[in-house]
Amino acid sequence: MRGRRFRHDRTFATTRSLPSFISASLRLEPSAPRSLTVRAQGPRGVRSGLAVLAVGALVACASSPLPPIAPAVVPPPAHALGSGDVVEIKVYREADLDAVYRVSVDDPIDFPLIGSVRLFARRPKEVEAEIQRRLADGYLVDPKVRVFVAERNSQKVHVLGQVNRPGSFRFEAGMTVIQAVTTAGGFTQLASKNGVQLTRVTSGQEERFQVPVGDIRRGTARNIQLQPGDIIFVQEALF
Repeated sequence: MRGRRFRHDRTFATTRSLPSFISASLRLEPSAPRSLTVRAQGPRGVRSGLAVLAVGALVACASSPLPPIAPAVVPPPAHALGSGDVVEIKVYREADLDAVYRVSVDDPIDFPLIGSVRLFARRPKEVEAEIQRRLADGYLVDPKVRVFVAERNSQKVHVLGQVNRPGSFRFEAGMTVIQAVTTAGGFTQLASKNGVQLTRVTSGQEERFQVPVGDIRRGTARNIQLQPGDIIFVQEALF
């Protein structure tokens, strides 16, 4: 068969081309240029074959295109409520109306008596004023409303895994995945630089993307802008 031959000494050769940085480290058949020879000599031969297969798998993975990343959203104004923040709304002497809500980009809250109230990108004082005005319109006499921010989660990104200082860090407009990893102290020696996972919640749906940070640093892949609430997980290298 053209391009493939078998010999009695259990030598197998294939003419499939390999990248130069791989083929340079392999012994080639003198009589067959570009042919890769793997000799099965007991356990050692098996290990050699597995190593070649592993290298081939890495090459295939490296050529996979970067999944599309949604463009970064404009963060809400300073002190405004953002996605993921948790607020507690209290109405003086009306305990039945008190409740805790999580801020969503797309979904307003359903407040008792008055219905839909938008929280995202608004300051707590603005929300207080709207609820007071609408409650006073036929429901309560001179209502007093307070909005307390119980958790401020929107203006942070979270960097976990194989970095030197894992944790949550303040989000800044235009922040990229490279900046976030650097803020977290950079990679550890065990980090898989191209094995970085980005988790993002968009319209209530969680999405995950594989980000090749090592390639981004070398300028061979595009940088990725982050959004508030993004989670970056740096995986451990397999070998």
